[in-house]
Amino acid sequence: MNDIVEFGHTILLVAGALTVAIAVRVIAARIGLPTAALLLAVAAVLAAIVHPLANALTFQDVQRVATLALVVILFDGGMGIGLSRFRAAAVPISVLGIVGTFLTAPLVAVAAHYLLGFDWTVALLIGAALAPTDPAVTFSVLAGKEVEGRTGTILEGESGFNDPVGIALMIGMIEIALDPEVSLTNVSIEFLREMGLGLAVGAIAGLVLLQLLRRVQLPDKSLYQLAVLVAAFAVYGLAATVHGSGFLAVFAAGIVIGDAEFPRKLEVRHFYAALADLGELAVFVALGLTIDLAFIFTNSLWWQGLVLAALLGFVIRPAIVSPLLLGSGLNRGERLFIGWAGLKGAVPILLASLAVVDGTDQSAEIYGIVFVVVLFSVVVQGTLVPAVAARLGVPMVDADQ
Repeated sequence: MNDIVEFGHTILLVAGALTVAIAVRVIAARIGLPTAALLLAVAAVLAAIVHPLANALTFQDVQRVATLALVVILFDGGMGIGLSRFRAAAVPISVLGIVGTFLTAPLVAVAAHYLLGFDWTVALLIGAALAPTDPAVTFSVLAGKEVEGRTGTILEGESGFNDPVGIALMIGMIEIALDPEVSLTNVSIEFLREMGLGLAVGAIAGLVLLQLLRRVQLPDKSLYQLAVLVAAFAVYGLAATVHGSGFLAVFAAGIVIGDAEFPRKLEVRHFYAALADLGELAVFVALGLTIDLAFIFTNSLWWQGLVLAALLGFVIRPAIVSPLLLGSGLNRGERLFIGWAGLKGAVPILLASLAVVDGTDQSAEIYGIVFVVVLFSVVVQGTLVPAVAARLGVPMVDADQ
């Protein structure tokens, strides 16, 4: 009986947290603030005020929640892009996702080392955590708006593509930090294997799934949504089992079936959009509950995070993005907009949590700084995205149009 009561308390806590998250989303939409910002802030404040909430989730729990949410978010994002849109922007997406991520990490590390005094190992971990942009923020189309044309495709594609790259990079940096015998060559080989296998598994699985959806008639229309959901997690699990990138695999599979026709496609898209929204709410609440605001302020991590956030948003990312997109056919305003709108979110915090779980040096400081950078990104950059788009001549429309 005690187990049933305890489980009931857990269910009530989860339901209450998600109810608060939905309310926060409504408020965020009304005041023009990205949902992620308000969710992170509210969850962090509640964890500081209500002591049991601070210990409600372990970092391992958060990683599991984030993994489940990202599988859904990335698959939904891939379907939203589709194969035809991806082909038209494959080169800039790949360049930003790979080259841009690998350039961002060391430049952030240089700033963390020379300006904030962190040793090179810790600085590189901070750089790796902050290198990728975030699909949970980007795919939520920021206050109900989405970017039209190739600019929007590149921005969304980059956020889906650079997450697997950033995760592989962070894992490699942690291995180097914990084991002196691990070399950059080992990390590079492992990275290429993960990306190659993840892409191959995703592409093949997407084609197989598409044929099954077209050829196998299911007795109940609701089974199509469930079948695609099960397939997405199976793709992730298969890629991870063969030591590929599960996140890249689900993103690629989503792209393959995105603009193809199959039975009950509209219902599947609506179902996945709802799940992606739920995943976004869950992951930001979970991440916010693990933030120790007292530690951030007593150790002056808030100003260190703001320094890195300002450099990353105003200097480092624009300096990387604009040159990499010179041959993309985008005009100067579109290139500047992509540089501005590369938002940080759940993925950088998730990557920082890997350092905490693995016990690297100054992992708590890394986690706190990354949180401040993410909060700055979603509050300042995210809120100003519509205004910046208008100023640079980049068209944005209502997401439901």
